[in-house]
Amino acid sequence: MITGIVNVYKEKGYTSFDVVACMRGILKTKKIGHTGTLDPDAQGVLPVCIGKATKVCDLLTDRDKEYEAVMLLGVETDTQDATGAVVARRAVTVQEDAVREALRGFLGEQMQVPPMYSALKQNGKKLCDLARAGVTVERKPRPVCIHEMEILDMQLPRVRFRVRCSKGTYIRTLCSDVGERLGCGACMESLLRTQASGFRLEEALRLAEIEKLVQKEAKGLPPEEWERVPFSFLIPVDEVFGSYERVQVRRGFEKMLCNGNRLRPEMLDGRREERGTEAIRIYDAAGHFVGVYQFDAEREDYKPLKVFIG
Repeated sequence: MITGIVNVYKEKGYTSFDVVACMRGILKTKKIGHTGTLDPDAQGVLPVCIGKATKVCDLLTDRDKEYEAVMLLGVETDTQDATGAVVARRAVTVQEDAVREALRGFLGEQMQVPPMYSALKQNGKKLCDLARAGVTVERKPRPVCIHEMEILDMQLPRVRFRVRCSKGTYIRTLCSDVGERLGCGACMESLLRTQASGFRLEEALRLAEIEKLVQKEAKGLPPEEWERVPFSFLIPVDEVFGSYERVQVRRGFEKMLCNGNRLRPEMLDGRREERGTEAIRIYDAAGHFVGVYQFDAEREDYKPLKVFIG
C-alpha cells in the first residue's frame, strides 16, 4: 500500500472531494483522505493523506492554518464571499486607520458564528443544503483564535491581508464581521491557503504535476508494484511529528511495539527521565517508524496514540 502525505495545491474550481477523487485516479488507490475542506473558489495548500497516513487526518485538521485573503468592503453577499448573491451595497467612507483598528479588534480568542453556506451539519443536515433550500437556522457560536493578522495591501474598498488562525475559523465570516464593525459591510473576494499543518504553499504541487511525476517515476511499473517506488512527492508520515522526540524500542520488545501494546520505559533506548504527558515518535530497532506514543504518569508506561503498521 502506498503510504505518505502529499502537499497538494488545490486549484480554483475544485472541491476538496474532487482533489481526493483525482488523487485516487492518479495513484490507483482508494485509501485517501484530506485534512481540511477548502471552498471550491479557494486555492492553496491541501495536505492529502495516502494509505496508512490517513490515520493522521484528524491530527492535521486540528492544527493552525495560514491564509492570504482579499476583503471587499461595501458589498454583502448571502455566502459571505464573492460567489454569492449580493444582498446589500453600501458606500465605503471609512479611512485606512479605521480598517486597521477593526482588524486588530479580531485578534485573539473569540466566538464565531459559522456561516449558513458551510459543510457543518445540524440535525443531520448540511447547513449549505438548508441554505440552498432557503432555510436559515440558528447556529451556535464556536470558539476560534486569530493568532496573527497583517495587512499586505490596502486599496479601498479592497484589503489584502494575511491571517494565521486556529482550526474551524471561517475567513469569509471574519471579513463579514469586520465589515459589520466598520458599518459598511464586506465579503471575501478571494482566499489562498498558504500553510496548513506545517505544509507550505511554495512546496505544494498541482494535480497535473503529481500525475506527471507518477508517470515518470513509476517507469512503466504496474500500479500493484507502486508501493516500492520512492515517489519524490510523498512525504513520510513521521515528518508530521518532527517536533516530537525520537525514541527506538530495544531489541526483544519489537513484537509488543508492532502489536500496538503499551510499553514500559525500560523497553525504550535513550529514555532516562519520563517527561509528563509529552508525546514521542517510536521506531523499531531497525529505525523504521512505527507510531506515536504518550507517557501515562498514573501507570508509568507509554500508551499508543497512533500506530502506522498492520
